[in-house]
Amino acid sequence: MSLEGKVVVITGAARGIGAEYARAFAERGARLMVADVVDPTVTAQHARGLGAEAMSVITDVRCRDQADAMIAATVRRWGHVDVLVNNAARYAGLYRGPLQDIPADEWDEVMAVNVRGVWNMSAAALAPMSDRRSGAIINISSTTALKGTPGNLHYVASKGAVTAMTRAMAREVGTFGVRVNCVTPGLVDNEASRQGHEHDFAERAVARAQERSLARNMFPSDLVGAVLFLASDASAFITGQSLTVDGGAVMA
Repeated sequence: MSLEGKVVVITGAARGIGAEYARAFAERGARLMVADVVDPTVTAQHARGLGAEAMSVITDVRCRDQADAMIAATVRRWGHVDVLVNNAARYAGLYRGPLQDIPADEWDEVMAVNVRGVWNMSAAALAPMSDRRSGAIINISSTTALKGTPGNLHYVASKGAVTAMTRAMAREVGTFGVRVNCVTPGLVDNEASRQGHEHDFAERAVARAQERSLARNMFPSDLVGAVLFLASDASAFITGQSLTVDGGAVMA
């Protein structure tokens, strides 16, 4: 899969899975714009240390003006955008419990980041992609939306929306030569999954591993191949699809 010279925008890239994506793209010669609501400078520095061209911008994806400004900065630097990875999401430390007790402000925040953020970034990237009649948008959903996981309704609903948006977006923007696909991860063993739930994460991780055909914990590196594939020309005739990456727990 050749990604040499491709201009890739990754949101939520200051740390965790987003930083892992950035490292993988950098190793393959992509040019990177990494963005996050917290300072993603270190991710860009690591990418440059791998020999890649990289920029970083603090961006709140809830705000269309900031999304537009970040894409505009990317185009000023490299002339176009080839790939957008909509990785930014509100997940770490979220309330888990009965749906009637979800704090309303937390519900609104989850929807603003996980749903409106995907819309804002995709809308911002569509113009430069359409101009070249080429581009790949990769959204990140969750197997919680496929399984109907209880006790986390706001997050599950937001990721269900991402899957639905992927399908509708693919039909709408295909005429511009832009592809839209979705990666659907299972429970990842990382800091974001543990934050606020340290007391029961190990138990949950064991339970998820036992559900998998490949019976082990899932790590950020397990997602990299799927994202690289959907960003590359190897998937040039694939759009509107959801690729589940969870070791074979969910087969859909």
